[in-house]
Amino acid sequence: MDVLDHSGVSVDPDRLFRLRFAAAEARRALSRRTSARPGPFVTKRRGRGSETDDVRTWSHGDDIRHIDRNVTARTGVPHVRTFRDEREKTTLLLADFRPPMLFGTRRAFLSVAAAELLALIGWSVAEDGGRVGVLAVGGAEPEFVRPVVGERAMVAVIGALARAHRSALDSEAKKTQPLAPDIEAAGRLLPPGGTLAIATALDAPGDGFDETVVRAVHRADVTVFVMTDAFERQPPAGVYPFLSVDGRRAVGAIPADVAPAADRRLDRLAALGASAIAVAAEENPETLLRVIEAIHGR
Repeated sequence: MDVLDHSGVSVDPDRLFRLRFAAAEARRALSRRTSARPGPFVTKRRGRGSETDDVRTWSHGDDIRHIDRNVTARTGVPHVRTFRDEREKTTLLLADFRPPMLFGTRRAFLSVAAAELLALIGWSVAEDGGRVGVLAVGGAEPEFVRPVVGERAMVAVIGALARAHRSALDSEAKKTQPLAPDIEAAGRLLPPGGTLAIATALDAPGDGFDETVVRAVHRADVTVFVMTDAFERQPPAGVYPFLSVDGRRAVGAIPADVAPAADRRLDRLAALGASAIAVAAEENPETLLRVIEAIHGR
C-alpha cells in the first residue's frame, strides 16, 4: 500500500464529509450550554437590518417601534417584526500544507489535522447559512474556492483540500515559502467584516508577517488555529538526530523532566489582535467544541 494513502498521512474526503454531523452536534451542544445565559447562541443571526426575518408575539423588552400593526390589528394581540442582520457572514479557510506541516508523531500529520479542523469549521458555517470558501497552500499551486452558500460550497472546499494536500505530498520542493503573502492574499479575498480561519504551525511566517496580520485583523475577524504535535510540546528524554535549517546533520540530547516551553506563537498572535487557539494534532476533530465557539460564539 502507498504510504501516502495511509490514515493520518493523507486527507480522506469521506472523513471530511462525515464531519458535517460532528459540526451539527457541536453547535447543538454550544446552544444548550449558552441557552441559560443572556444573549443565547442562535443558529440564525437576527438584528436590525432591513429584511424581515420573522413576526412573533410581542414580549416584555421588545422595541415598540417594531410592532407590526397589520398583524396586531388582525389578531388583536401585539406582534413585532424581527429583522435579519445585514452583515454578510463569509468565512474563508486558509489551509497551510507547506513542508513543515507534513509531519506528525501521533494519529495524524499536522496538515491532515488542519484539514479536518477547517472542514469542521466549514460545515458549521455552511449549516448556519453562511458563505464558506478555502485557500489551500503548499502544493505546486494554491487551491482557491470562492466562498458560496450551502452544501455545494463544502463539496468544493473538501475537493480543494484533498487535491492541495496530495499535491503537497507529491511536491519535491525543499524550501518552505513564507506564509505572510498567503495571509495577505486571503485578506484581500474576503469582504470587510468576514472571518478568516487559518490552520498552521506558523513555521517560516516570513518578512512583514506582523504587519500582514494587523492589516488582515483590520479587515476581518482573524482566528489562527496553531497546530501542535505531542513531540514538540513535550519531547521524551533521549538522544535524537536532527537536520538543521542550513542542512547540517547533527545529534542532540533532551534531558529528562524538561518542562514544556510556553507557546510564544499564541502570545505573538494575540499581540497582533488575532484570536489564537492551540490545537493538538492527536485530538479528534469531533471533540473540538472550542473551535465552534471561536467561530460562532463571538
